[in-house]
Amino acid sequence: MKPIQQTLTHSYGKFPEKVIQMGEGNFLRAFADWMIDLSNEQGLFNGSILLCQPIAANAEMCEKFAAQDGAYTLIMRGIDEDGHPAEKVRPITSVSRCINVYEHFEEFIKAAHNPHLKVCISNTTEAGIAYKEGDKLTDTPPASFPAKMALFLYERFKAFNGAPDKGLLFLPVELIDYNGTQLRKIILRYAQEWALPQEFLSWVENHNFFTNTLVDRIVTGYPRAEVQELEEKLGYQDGLMVTSELFNLWVIEGKKEWAELLPIDKTSAHVIWTDDVRPYKMRKVRILNGGHTSSVLAAYLAGHDIVLEMVNDPLFARYLDRLLSDEIIPTLDLPEEELKAFAQAVKSRFANPYIKHRLLDISLNSCSKFTARCLPSLTEYYKRKEALPPLLCFSLAALIKFYQGEMKDGKYMGRRFDGTEYEIRDDKAVLDFFAQAWKETDMGVLAKEVLNSAVLWPVPPAGQVPGLVEKTAFYLEKMQHASVQDVVAELVK
Repeated sequence: MKPIQQTLTHSYGKFPEKVIQMGEGNFLRAFADWMIDLSNEQGLFNGSILLCQPIAANAEMCEKFAAQDGAYTLIMRGIDEDGHPAEKVRPITSVSRCINVYEHFEEFIKAAHNPHLKVCISNTTEAGIAYKEGDKLTDTPPASFPAKMALFLYERFKAFNGAPDKGLLFLPVELIDYNGTQLRKIILRYAQEWALPQEFLSWVENHNFFTNTLVDRIVTGYPRAEVQELEEKLGYQDGLMVTSELFNLWVIEGKKEWAELLPIDKTSAHVIWTDDVRPYKMRKVRILNGGHTSSVLAAYLAGHDIVLEMVNDPLFARYLDRLLSDEIIPTLDLPEEELKAFAQAVKSRFANPYIKHRLLDISLNSCSKFTARCLPSLTEYYKRKEALPPLLCFSLAALIKFYQGEMKDGKYMGRRFDGTEYEIRDDKAVLDFFAQAWKETDMGVLAKEVLNSAVLWPVPPAGQVPGLVEKTAFYLEKMQHASVQDVVAELVK
């Protein structure tokens, strides 16, 4: 079987390098690079991508890109708009080359002199956009990602004498709030520490465009268990193959005219330019993440092991549907039809037969997740309706029930209704609290202690919501004597 570089036409990687991408991992290759490939196909962009490895490790990735002439295959799988399992295969040929910044620092600096460059995309992990004391302008390169970009921009500023049209559009996708704002702030901090000219600081502030972004796509990476079968189907070998779901969303907070620098919003990709990313972030956290957190613990206690099993159970499918439509969507302020469409997409994503997402993996640190994802919906529902949302209250009780356990060989172990043991994973303080709290046998006392705990909740604690302690105790008492399935069935009958 021939390798990919001898089989595919390298259609777009020979365009001028208009994008520098800090991060060569699976997510960006299955997300941003796919979108750029679409825009190249439609003649909207006509630019290629320079991949940069921002850390010293994993140098072999660039060697793989060199061997494959930058080409790789993206396989997108999920439930299509007609409700059927679907698979879409797309060769990606918009990558020109890959360099390791530590091994080829000169090439990195040379890229700053490229007159065609327009965009910087980054994914350097949540910890990537952070200040690191001691980074210097003379480092080759500095350790932190913002310091690397401060150096890179200064090189570009000098190369083009501060030309206003040679600034860059920054599209960071690191999973922190206000990622672009934070990146800009730290770059300017380095510039001031390094005593760079005021003209450079003004150029960074006025002629470089830093967006805040929200991204959403599950990327399942290299399909190691299926690669032989997939390569036989494709007809070539591909050591950089990557798989993802069909769903994609990129929300970008910035001026609409900036979109012309990278016109991916004109393709079939789901890209939204907005002046405020916060409502979309809230929509994702409350509906997608909140839908997960408020359903999977009960589903696991009921005997399910993966998300697909949960949504294929008519009982839990009905539970999830009512949870989203009746209790979460009414707490959000985006147009109702838009929220309903997003909720439908979430349910389709949960039903993706190509992804085996274990409920126990999702259960990690569920207390902090419930605080961020579910408690705001519960409290907002009460604020708007002066009533408690029954399913969200039950999900809180299911969380407390899930955390019922005892220490065994250094692990905090729970037990399902059928007797199956499972490990409960969270911070030590949380586990210690529940180990002590569950010595209480009165569910009213237990609910009051849990919901007013300073270990679990912010100020004010969940127990301050009127009637929530009593409602939680009511569901806990039910689960002491009946299976979770029976309690859920009664809730959604």
